[in-house]
Amino acid sequence: MTVFRSYKLLFHLLLQLVALPSIAQFQADSFIEKLLKKHPERFSEILNNPDKYQVQILYTRIDRNKKNEPHFTTHGYRVNSDAYFYPASTVKLAAVALAFEKLNKLGIDKYTPMFTGADRPEQTKVNIDTTAENRLPSVAHYAKKILLASDNDAFNRLFEFIGQQEFNDSLHHKGFTNSRIVHRLDSPIGAENNRYTNAIRFEKDGKAVFEQPAKYNEKELKAPAPILVGKGFMKDGALVNEPFDFSSKNFFPLEEQHKLLKTLFFPEQVPVAQRFNLTADDYRFLYQYMSQFPVETSFPASYTDDYYDGYVKFLLFGATKTRLPRHIRLFNKCGDAYGFLLDNAYIADFEKGIEFMLTAVIYCNEDQIFNDDKYDYDEIGFPFMANLGKTIFEYELDRKRAVRPDLGRFEVEYDK
Repeated sequence: MTVFRSYKLLFHLLLQLVALPSIAQFQADSFIEKLLKKHPERFSEILNNPDKYQVQILYTRIDRNKKNEPHFTTHGYRVNSDAYFYPASTVKLAAVALAFEKLNKLGIDKYTPMFTGADRPEQTKVNIDTTAENRLPSVAHYAKKILLASDNDAFNRLFEFIGQQEFNDSLHHKGFTNSRIVHRLDSPIGAENNRYTNAIRFEKDGKAVFEQPAKYNEKELKAPAPILVGKGFMKDGALVNEPFDFSSKNFFPLEEQHKLLKTLFFPEQVPVAQRFNLTADDYRFLYQYMSQFPVETSFPASYTDDYYDGYVKFLLFGATKTRLPRHIRLFNKCGDAYGFLLDNAYIADFEKGIEFMLTAVIYCNEDQIFNDDKYDYDEIGFPFMANLGKTIFEYELDRKRAVRPDLGRFEVEYDK
């Protein structure tokens, strides 16, 4: 019986390998490094200190045939799924996709009002959202706030709706096997309390259409060993002179971020088992709000006054506060925390017919101290992201294409 079970397990694993493509389907060549070396004025400091800045880059070139079908060539620079970096807000894109998928499974429209309960002292409930046009919370409005301005509370509400275990099980089932999304963002409640998620209720015309009880994840989703980074960290106003342990923090490796982007923008090009169960309107929603500037919306109204065009546009634009061109769009999800700066973007120039995918992370923490609010984003991170995007864009601008791509699928109306 034991031998039979072993063969059965091996057969099951082989089936998974056949069904799901390897994450590391990219060329670990010198293409990106050679391209960066052509611009020492932009990258010499980074290239001369690769371990210090812990840079990882994935770039996917896209070539279309006469049927507009895409062919992908992906190049990597220092990509290492075993090298830890804190993913910050990049985990939010997965939350939006999983929340939409869960709603579709339940047969609930994403605009249906969603009310959040609080069964534990560390939890908070939500019965109203003053930033929404109808003043009611919903998955759609939370997703909109995530994609437009990277709202932390909005992510937390989707995390609670999805559930900690379901969040991770769903990603793993789709082949994102190294990801570990275990906690709310900008929340001090700790690892154990993040295993509890709130009760959720959806209502239509004042009547409940679905109620989800509070949940507790029986599986502990902590890293198997300590993940020690840096030289020290601030705690209760005092410096602790020892590395910071990230073992109970989220993990979302660069390869899986890049693969998520491809899965959402080119679902027909990935195996069925890896796709999200999304509607045409879900995809339109994602494309609109991933690329829309905050000033192009009416709700939340504060976004028009509080957020500039480049607020969450790191690659190519470097979070600039100047007005950005409207014919170039970053369909992206970026993040910054603990000195790690990231962006994951499908970039399109609709005038010139350019498209490519680019994902990168850089570590900007000169003093190696965490939680001291002294990170080098402005000095190192944002210039690097802008220069990286510019360098790849210039390469795309110069290279010849057999066929100009039809990017009509990604041209959306920007309203509200």
